[in-house]
Amino acid sequence: MKKLLSTLLAVSMVATLLVGCGNSGAAESTGTDAATTEAGSASGETFKIGGIGPVTGGAAVYGLAVKNGAQIAIDEINEAGGINGYQIEYNFQDDECDAEKSVNAYNALKDWDMDILMGTVTSGCCVAVTPKTAEDNMFQVTPSGSSVDILSAGNGNVFQVCFTDPNQGIASAQYIGQKKLATKIGIIYDSSDVYSTGIYEKFTAEAPNQGLEIVAAEAFTADNKTDFTTQLQKIKDAGAELVFLPFYYTEATLVLQQASTMGFAPKFFGCDGLDGILSVENFDTSLAEGVILLTPFAADSSDDATVSFVKKYGELTGGETPNQFAADAYDAIYTIKAALESANATPDMEVSAICDAAKAAMTTISVDGLTGQGMTWAETGEVNKAPKAVVITDGAYKSMD
Repeated sequence: MKKLLSTLLAVSMVATLLVGCGNSGAAESTGTDAATTEAGSASGETFKIGGIGPVTGGAAVYGLAVKNGAQIAIDEINEAGGINGYQIEYNFQDDECDAEKSVNAYNALKDWDMDILMGTVTSGCCVAVTPKTAEDNMFQVTPSGSSVDILSAGNGNVFQVCFTDPNQGIASAQYIGQKKLATKIGIIYDSSDVYSTGIYEKFTAEAPNQGLEIVAAEAFTADNKTDFTTQLQKIKDAGAELVFLPFYYTEATLVLQQASTMGFAPKFFGCDGLDGILSVENFDTSLAEGVILLTPFAADSSDDATVSFVKKYGELTGGETPNQFAADAYDAIYTIKAALESANATPDMEVSAICDAAKAAMTTISVDGLTGQGMTWAETGEVNKAPKAVVITDGAYKSMD
């Protein structure tokens, strides 16, 4: 029945594509080989991997990076013969970083007859979608969703490629302490966001163990995230040597601009949410000079895998440099491949059967990726890999390790 429905849906989708694409809510295929995609869809012999994330709106830097990073991996895998001999179809849907739209995107991908979900990109949207994948028992690998709520909302069907928020908070405190970057720490965090608060709470718990003194911790909310002068002044008056910013790059650009206007120049340290700050339109990137962020990927690394990925990413995007989110997505696709191959899964299996086989395989596989060597996964869905950090130097990310 699955393959009959797949064939009927494929014929319908091809007809739609022939008359043009619009914002009708129907899923749009983003596969790279049109002939292979149409033939495979009609014959029911492809793995259909869906993706969800923001490709428009304020968080588009993240979603576009994930979409493109996954595309590169899929192209490589298809060119090498696919997964267990089967090609991949890829379909990425825009959710504009909105939870309701993310659920709508998931439903559109289900109508497309998706087998596996790579997504979603942001934590809040992933928390909204995960109960749906749990209900459907669909195998889900999120490249960049980091909230622990993502894992608890599932049924063991969800696995993360990036660190959970608590692990980012702990690792950040350990990195600052062990590298002796500072001892007096100020923090600005978004108390209305699960990503930011999760990191903040674990950072403050670990800080004393690393000899760090938190001299000021100032919050903001989604309703008040444009003026940070009050928070910065309190942190400055408290004598902070380093300011920890566990939130996203859009607000971080404002913090850096306002700190500069105040003449406040401490070290600034963030997590993966700051990745993308150099791509913000009309932002003076010189203000980000010296900003450190905890990330498992540095585009300037000289290993063959990174060099190849950076080259291909530039070719795909017209010269852009990939960020951590692109690398996370690339690794997510190869993680899905490793799990399906270990489980001997085939696309004629039901979605639930693919999920059961793949999630059992996830605790046995090891993946050498761009964001970590020998990555493994716990039954909870958390990834195990070593943290790294980069510093922004001359308008580019440079490895600190």
